[in-house]
Amino acid sequence: MAKQTQPLRILAGDIGGTKTRLGLFRSHKKGLNLISEKTFASGEYKNLEDILTDFIGGDRDISSACFGIAGPLVGPIISRTTNLPWIIHKTSIQKKFFLPKLAIINDLVANAYGISLLNNRDFAILNKGIPKKGNRGLISAGTGLGIAVLFWNGKEHIASPSEGGHVGFGPGNSLEIELLQYLFERFGHVSLERVLSGQGVVNIYNFLKHSGRFGPEPKWLSEKMSQGNPASVIASSARLKKNRICSMSMDMFASIYGAAAGNLALQAMAINGIFIGGGIAPKIIWKLHDGSFMTSFTNKGRFSQFMTRIPVKVILNDRAALMGAAFYALHALNRKKAE
Repeated sequence: MAKQTQPLRILAGDIGGTKTRLGLFRSHKKGLNLISEKTFASGEYKNLEDILTDFIGGDRDISSACFGIAGPLVGPIISRTTNLPWIIHKTSIQKKFFLPKLAIINDLVANAYGISLLNNRDFAILNKGIPKKGNRGLISAGTGLGIAVLFWNGKEHIASPSEGGHVGFGPGNSLEIELLQYLFERFGHVSLERVLSGQGVVNIYNFLKHSGRFGPEPKWLSEKMSQGNPASVIASSARLKKNRICSMSMDMFASIYGAAAGNLALQAMAINGIFIGGGIAPKIIWKLHDGSFMTSFTNKGRFSQFMTRIPVKVILNDRAALMGAAFYALHALNRKKAE
């Protein structure tokens, strides 16, 4: 790692389909201090360059930068975001904003590196478990669904990106089989993201509504959902027990989420813990604490007892990805330069 002779100014970004959060950090001996921060509505901008112009203008005193972006990164020049009509050109951004060093990484990788920077108060514990040195897993439902693995190399955790949110949805009971059939008729391939995301909540609700099991949708609920953010309306109505379809929707969502997190724990052998990130989990923490999530998480047949020993924590600090991007800009980029 390069030896620092003076504090560095770091630009970090957490770029998602709904919002883009940017932050300027200053390095110090113990880590990083956040100098300034601003959140932008991603959909209101044509590209990332316009947001950066609003945030840093002509600032030329930035030592390094890192952006965590939702989407597959398959080349060093251009990145396409999954839930935004943006094309991000790394080289042109670096030149336009006079950035000596710039990294573009997967948003879940940024989130993963942010985990080690958080305090105990930044987590809600769903299962204390018996943590052991080893791999971690991160699964994050929000605008989309992201999954990452943090591999333990004996000294530190190294985050690896994936597009695990786009694997096929595997139902765990007869009702979920019906859900799969319902979604298959509409989408063909039914990815896990189709049920574990903001739109996923709505997809589950629509399935239950059209099944006719719980009667017609009340007028007050139709009106509320038409005003915007139907997933939030469904969740709040379920929490207040105002509508049975909404309650059942959140039951299914939490159960499927728990099963997916459990699958990740087995696939990654995540004996050091599974972390639940994204914007949805902190908003429905009441639901994740009622037992339905962990019941599905541990329901792995002959490995059910093994699953009870894996810690499960919800990330409550929504700056985790921003902090992780800043950490990567400071340490990984300087390490590469030193090598």
